[in-house]
Amino acid sequence: MIKIILTSALIISASSFAASPEGEYVARISDCVACHTKEGGDVMAGGKRFHTPLGDIFSTNITPDVKEGIGLYSYADFEKAVRKGVARDGHYLYPAMPYPSYAKMNDEDMHALYTYFKQDVKASAQKNSPGEIPWIFSPRWPMGIWNWMFTDSKEEVSTPAGVDDGVIQRGKYLVEGPGHCGACHTPRGIGMQEKSYDSSDATFLSGAMIDGWYAPSLRNGAIPAEEIKDLLKTGRSKHSAISGPMSDVVTQSTQYLNNNDLNAISSYLASLSDKKPASHTHAAASQTRGAIAAGSSGQTLYLRYCSTCHGTTGQGTDDNVPSLVNNPSVSAEEPDNLIKVIAFGAETPVTQGNIPYKMPAYHGLLQPQQMRDIVNYVRGQWGNPPHPVDEDNIKDVLNADKQYREGGR
Repeated sequence: MIKIILTSALIISASSFAASPEGEYVARISDCVACHTKEGGDVMAGGKRFHTPLGDIFSTNITPDVKEGIGLYSYADFEKAVRKGVARDGHYLYPAMPYPSYAKMNDEDMHALYTYFKQDVKASAQKNSPGEIPWIFSPRWPMGIWNWMFTDSKEEVSTPAGVDDGVIQRGKYLVEGPGHCGACHTPRGIGMQEKSYDSSDATFLSGAMIDGWYAPSLRNGAIPAEEIKDLLKTGRSKHSAISGPMSDVVTQSTQYLNNNDLNAISSYLASLSDKKPASHTHAAASQTRGAIAAGSSGQTLYLRYCSTCHGTTGQGTDDNVPSLVNNPSVSAEEPDNLIKVIAFGAETPVTQGNIPYKMPAYHGLLQPQQMRDIVNYVRGQWGNPPHPVDEDNIKDVLNADKQYREGGR
């Protein structure tokens, strides 16, 4: 049962990158490899599948191969693709490529990134995969209208109102620009656009459902700054752990952040908070907030299958097993994260010098009604759910996850 959001990690070691430190670092913090490298494929050669409301698309080859990649791209071509979402031949890219965020990257980083891809990434002739979008939705020209309606015309990151702190400004740049954190943590509008691309709007980083997982709000101060840094660096902290979709981000990107940038990001996120960090105490863990009574089936099942690691009061084990108290996956309005972790297990990211921790999967051991009872007990004890889940909720999440996995992500 994991805090933050819960995909096995595709490990691309630092040795896969050549020695262009500035450009390599920008590529890391921009999380290029996680999207542009499929499992078993060449580094940066594309082919990773992405599900969209219109159908499936695949990331493209961005190695310097002149036929399949970006070998013929000038800097102007490259900059236009990354910041504007327009390829060298003039076709529009789908916003699965987070160009609305990359538009905020400064020229220095953009030049370093271009030099890195052109000179240091190994060319690959791996062919690009055609999208699996019905022909009626396949024309790209409507994306020009989408860009006009939904993207932010500003190409720089401004300082938050009332803030004159270089550290926070750096964190803002990393989060809103290359890190494109809003792509997952900001809710989407009617056109599937991010409702906001910067901190001027309270919807920015306020939490969102994506690919069947809940990416929690990063504005509410529930996680102390030191724990944010630990989570981004190692995938684990004193009370929390990461797995699932965020796992790739940690493995391929955030573990490479230097200490100054880790401090900058945590400082910036703290500047968005209007709450004090939550207190992880055993006393808080013992307080029942829900309506699931002691002695229920859920409590019996929890004590049998969960308490050995998470404790009888949900406190977990410091620096090892995540606490269930003040846990966004437990208290989220949507119970999907909690259901999936119970059903399919979880594994923390693979990072340098850290062995991943695993939680076992109970899908083959527990029936849907038993998982329902555990979910309701946990959410009733240590969350604040709007209503209990029923057996159909469990089955819907399990069926949706099965279809998603069979889609070949």
